[in-house]
Amino acid sequence: MSKLADFAKDTGVKYFMISYTDLFGGQRAKLVPAQAIADMEEDGAGFAGFATWLDLTPAHPDMLAVPDPDAAIQLPWKPEVAWVPADCVMEGAPVEQAPRNVLKKLVAEAAEAGLRVKTGIEAEFFLLTPEGDRISDPFDTAEKPCYDQQAVMRRYDVVAEVCDYMLELGWGPYQNDHEDANGQFEMNWEFDDALVTADRHSFFKFMVKSVAEKHGLRATFMPKPIEGLTGNGCHAHISVWDLDGTTNAFAGNAGGQIGEVGLSEKGGHFLGGIMKHAEALAAITNPTVNSYKRINAPRTMSGATWAPNTVTWTGNNRTHMVRVPGPGRFELRLPDGAVNPYLLQAVIIAAGLSGIRSKADPGKRYDIDMYAEGHAITDAPKLPLNMLDAIRNFDADDGLKAMLGADFSASYIKMKHQEWNSFVTHFSDWERQNTLDI
Repeated sequence: MSKLADFAKDTGVKYFMISYTDLFGGQRAKLVPAQAIADMEEDGAGFAGFATWLDLTPAHPDMLAVPDPDAAIQLPWKPEVAWVPADCVMEGAPVEQAPRNVLKKLVAEAAEAGLRVKTGIEAEFFLLTPEGDRISDPFDTAEKPCYDQQAVMRRYDVVAEVCDYMLELGWGPYQNDHEDANGQFEMNWEFDDALVTADRHSFFKFMVKSVAEKHGLRATFMPKPIEGLTGNGCHAHISVWDLDGTTNAFAGNAGGQIGEVGLSEKGGHFLGGIMKHAEALAAITNPTVNSYKRINAPRTMSGATWAPNTVTWTGNNRTHMVRVPGPGRFELRLPDGAVNPYLLQAVIIAAGLSGIRSKADPGKRYDIDMYAEGHAITDAPKLPLNMLDAIRNFDADDGLKAMLGADFSASYIKMKHQEWNSFVTHFSDWERQNTLDI
């Protein structure tokens, strides 16, 4: 019997959105009536992969998106519809470049090593006018707007509706706030297994955009949508457990700088892998041209970018790329709002497993204020200045490419080079304004 057909019978769902995420983070879906879902659950919904951001051609056969019935989510704001993440297959084999497939392969690889990666993410977004040209609240003008209670209450209808839905879905949301930029918000929910977090992250973006549209607004996760304001980060909190999820493999006292912040030797090596691959990691965690206007930004109106530009780690200090806020976990502050939810989790696991296998040393811990004193650190690598540098760094990191898969890596690099070429051939207003009269 079809699990999804039973789901429809139990919940009154009339339609299923069979959804997959392409290489650029775009969510693609087909709306399938419940009466047809049993066949789709077995065979998958057919897509022309070339029509989305995948490295395929019109000559390729149908790509089938096979829904994962255990991950189905009934839309709280439209209960007759359910969203179901899908795994892409072609001619009976997984599409190696498909992001959810990349993540599932790495989750399995971690499990073979006796490890279960759990993560939580901090998804930041702006609420803009429908045209996307300015923030939607004309009264949100404070120089330091973070945690502004009046501003968050003026957008209560949107924030509370989304939080109510997360409560209804059992995600365990625990706080919502106005963030550091005018018009910017953050909502947090409980951490979970990496695949669960990735599915929820995908659905969260869909849900926030949908609820914002319902209220006549436009939500964006773009890394730097407003010049001069803090950008949208997507900080990831990472811990690794044994397979039954009861023992934190990161928690412990490894001695030295690692042990002082409550990390085990294994936790230190996982962190070492993140540090070792950081310059290449950025091609995944900061995937757009606009991303580098956040991590290499000048000081914002509030006084800080809250984004790193150097490969450093620390204790409980938010000015570094990695923060260890307490025993047994750490926070990667590099990713931004444009990150692909599945590739974010995949690259964390890939880099971390690489670090464990090679017993990577995370290097010196710096506890200084990087925004005020970072110029004094001369022996730590800098993060890429632009997307092209990040792509080249990723292409040069054979170890990380191998961990993520040769097919995926080749396709991602190819497609991102095409995106960069599209950007540099675009004729901008800046060029006209600065060179017309030369």
